[in-house]
Amino acid sequence: MATAVDKSVTKNITTKELPESIRPRERLALNGPEKMSDTELIAIILGTGTRGINSMRMAENLMAGFKRIGRLGAADYSDVSAVSGIGPAKAAQLLAAVELGKRVSHEEPSKKISLTSPGVVGEMLMPKMRNLEEEHFVALILDTKNCLLKMVDIAVGTLSSAIVHPRELFKTAIRANGASMIVAHNHPSGDVEPSREDIELTRRLTEAGQILGIELIDHIIIGDGSWLSLKEQGYFAKAGTK
Repeated sequence: MATAVDKSVTKNITTKELPESIRPRERLALNGPEKMSDTELIAIILGTGTRGINSMRMAENLMAGFKRIGRLGAADYSDVSAVSGIGPAKAAQLLAAVELGKRVSHEEPSKKISLTSPGVVGEMLMPKMRNLEEEHFVALILDTKNCLLKMVDIAVGTLSSAIVHPRELFKTAIRANGASMIVAHNHPSGDVEPSREDIELTRRLTEAGQILGIELIDHIIIGDGSWLSLKEQGYFAKAGTK
């Protein structure tokens, strides 16, 4: 009996009843948001709990269900609102916060980005593409100084492939007055190893670019926390051979 009572008391404790040193809001004010765990940040967004479950327990339930924050970022409204204790209103709060985070990370800078290395491209695209559940293919249209003119979503595929037509891709670059181009796509599996189709597409796009005078500078594959440059791996030299 004693054990059952202890569990009930623990379950029903509110955030306000926690010691100040472990309350999420107080910890954020003292240490800054970068020192907070994913669970604590979610608890702050949720604000208050409901009867029988505080905001920290709700946040723990969410993280237990989605495993990692990236999956929560890709979840839809019905998935989030179905978690124990969340409901429609708190699901809306969470998804609004997630969307704001995405918009901040994707916001176009006030000055042009110079894409001088695969690392710059990989780091720029990682927040946008690492958690996508289907393959997305994007084109980065560059000017004569390798500065970004425009980023365009070209195709969305299944779990294993995106259908890309060179004519549509280069039509987009021509309309934007692009001098060169970098293409990129994600692997939902998280593995950045290029497939045979990736290598063949790179060959086709390289040849088309040579004909049209719009150089394909690189093809970047985005995985879960890692990226790969087909140019750095030597596939561009292979693509140009017969």
